[in-house]
Amino acid sequence: MAHSACGFSVALLGALLLGTARLLRGTEASEIALPHRSGITVSIKLGNPALPVKLCYIVMSRQHITELIIRSGERKSFTFSCNNPEKHFVLKIEKNIDCMSGPCPFGEVHLQPSTSELPILNRTFIWDVRAHKSIGLELQFATPRLRQIGPGESCADGVTHSISGHIDATEVRIGTFCSNGTVSRIKMQEGVKMALHLPWFHRRNVSGFSIANRSSIKRLCIIESVFEGEGSATLMSANYPGGFPEDELMTWQFVVPAHLRASVSFLNFNVSNCERKEERVEYYIPGSTTNPEVFRLEDKQPGNMAGNFNLSLQGCDQDAQSPGILRLQFQVLVQRPQDESNKTYTVDLSRERTMSLTIEPRPVKHGRRFVPGCFVCLESRTCSTNVTLTAGSIHKISFLCDDLTRLWVNVEKTLSCLDHRYCYRQSFELQVPDYILQLPVQLHDFSWKLLVPKDRLSLMLVPGQKLQQHTRERPCNTSFGYHVTSTTPGQDLYFGSFCSGGSIEKIQVKQNSSVTLRAYAPSFQQEVSKQGLIVSYIPYFKEEGIFTVTPDTKNKVYLRSPNWDRGLPALSSVSWNISVPSNQVACLTIFKERSGLACQSGRAFMIIQEQQSRAEEIFSLEEEVLPKPSFHHHSFWVNISNCSPMNGKQLDLLFWVTLTPRTVDLAVIIGAAGGGALLLFALVLIICFVKKKKKVDKGPAVGIYNGNVNTQMPQTQKFPKGRKDNDSHVYAVIEDTMVYGHLLQDSGGSFIQPEVDTYRPFQGPMGDCPPTPPPLFSRTPTAKFTADELAPSSPPESESEPYTFSHPNKGEVGVRETGIPLLHTQGPVETEE
Repeated sequence: MAHSACGFSVALLGALLLGTARLLRGTEASEIALPHRSGITVSIKLGNPALPVKLCYIVMSRQHITELIIRSGERKSFTFSCNNPEKHFVLKIEKNIDCMSGPCPFGEVHLQPSTSELPILNRTFIWDVRAHKSIGLELQFATPRLRQIGPGESCADGVTHSISGHIDATEVRIGTFCSNGTVSRIKMQEGVKMALHLPWFHRRNVSGFSIANRSSIKRLCIIESVFEGEGSATLMSANYPGGFPEDELMTWQFVVPAHLRASVSFLNFNVSNCERKEERVEYYIPGSTTNPEVFRLEDKQPGNMAGNFNLSLQGCDQDAQSPGILRLQFQVLVQRPQDESNKTYTVDLSRERTMSLTIEPRPVKHGRRFVPGCFVCLESRTCSTNVTLTAGSIHKISFLCDDLTRLWVNVEKTLSCLDHRYCYRQSFELQVPDYILQLPVQLHDFSWKLLVPKDRLSLMLVPGQKLQQHTRERPCNTSFGYHVTSTTPGQDLYFGSFCSGGSIEKIQVKQNSSVTLRAYAPSFQQEVSKQGLIVSYIPYFKEEGIFTVTPDTKNKVYLRSPNWDRGLPALSSVSWNISVPSNQVACLTIFKERSGLACQSGRAFMIIQEQQSRAEEIFSLEEEVLPKPSFHHHSFWVNISNCSPMNGKQLDLLFWVTLTPRTVDLAVIIGAAGGGALLLFALVLIICFVKKKKKVDKGPAVGIYNGNVNTQMPQTQKFPKGRKDNDSHVYAVIEDTMVYGHLLQDSGGSFIQPEVDTYRPFQGPMGDCPPTPPPLFSRTPTAKFTADELAPSSPPESESEPYTFSHPNKGEVGVRETGIPLLHTQGPVETEE
């Protein structure tokens, strides 16, 4: 950037100075005189003949012309009709040098005529040298050397060198070059054409190159590139981006100090359709026992080379009907060897079948200054900026890089189980192998693709330590985290980013999933071994996901719906199973007052269900205000079921749960104590009264015979046994057909017989299944049923006689038949392992 700014400043200063000189000189006449037999032709022409208004003219002998040609041996004087001719005209000086009929003028090439003799215009000096095919010509460039540029690029100072060669009558473009590069010499055969373009404000007086005679090179050209220290050079094949000449050979010679290392990278290439031979690149590498080493253009190119080396591009005989094009753009990077370049690391993937490992550069922007490259070398010779290691092989790699933090590792592994009978209850751990952690390059992503039998099994993820969901309110600040995504075909559902130190005990996912471990800091290598993630195959369920959460008593637990910022997919359902300890009370708070959802079809609901009493609260997410903070003494479910939303009206919900210790009401304690004391006082009074009465009634025993009295012991009179003395009024359970008959009729009019059983204490777990969303035709926005309430359509009980009922199983109380559910949300059946 500094170099560009400097070049711009120089150009601006030159423009100001020369513009001032031109104004002072005004319309002063210019004169150009060319020596006889110089072979020089000067032409002044309009730079843009299509200029629409107010042309500037060349004035010569009172004639206004737009083109002037001066040939060898001529002298002409002229002026311009305007003060800014550089905006209208260009100057071209061509010199033909014939080395076929006489000796060549070897040595330094001069600018003729000199810059001081020429008008202040954009000018181009062209030297066209013709020679025999057996004669080689060498262009030698003074310091600073040349730097090749590609199509569309320009030079900072505006000075460019365009070099071309000849193959019989065809001109071949070798390339366009700027100053300040590594190209020191270009050797050509059968002639050369050199063009030096100078902007009007540049007062250069030397050509900057010389011509030397050399023997035949037997190829199109040889380009020499000299490195005096660390640096890079980008070079291109002849005619780039056009096609390389058919069946030609082009060579680059690189001069590299022995203490430095060079690596070659192909930036862009194309191959043609060959009839005979094969397009290839050949290297002559010092110390190699197989010189020249031959590579295809598709191969990884050599790296970590010490000292000088050559690279050659060989074309082929192309198909006349469909030739295609051969072209090549490549980069040579020279840098100091690093300590890691002498170390070899083994990556054993021989036992893997579905795993690939890629080492590649981090996406970092660099300035215009030189930045040493980072290369990964296979077998210490074939080097590239990125390498992918495939399964089934043992790979040996080394690094040629000044800073290994500029590289990272990405790994993908597929784990599939297609037989649901075998997969059920199978589990495995997601862990990063040690040989990856031992590499000197940091791991970025390790992705596991988990595949399950469709509609047969689902997945359960159980972390070694409980997870926290990353939210804006409570971001993750750990050294690594997990990204969980459902990869069901046609619907990618991002569940979120998770890290250790939270309250999520497990995540259940319906279908194929992707779990990605992403490292954020190098310290993750010491921490990742403690985390681990167990994956199990469980019975299939139809919800998109279920989260099991046990809140922390010290912190808020923030939870948000999947696909945050993009919206929960249409007609999908997600549940959270939130456990509440027996000595705690949970407070559930929704972040927003309204969801902002607009449904195109269907209905969207939020259900909060107590797992012990099965009491439910159902809220319409489209119409109603979202529930205010609610308190729960027992574990409960939160379920969100989406409709088909309108565009821009997506469903995103954020809520949090806090725990507080459960307290006992003081009034209840005082009332209970007072009642107990009053009962005890009444009991003492009764006992005292009974004892006192016995003492009063007791007198001396008097026996009087009375013959009229029946002395036999009276018999107890027997009464018929009544309802209160038998069990005829005790029922196992009232048949629902008697009370709820109108609710139990099926579509055919027959009654569905409910199960009849006697009371048994409930011994199983509560809350295994998430709540079922209400039916599509339900219009009641909020409904609440408890175990002690009857449905509104239930007939009143008879008040004529008291009845005693055996209670049904608690697991059956409050379970409502919902008719046609919006979505089937049956949860998985958890099994003890």
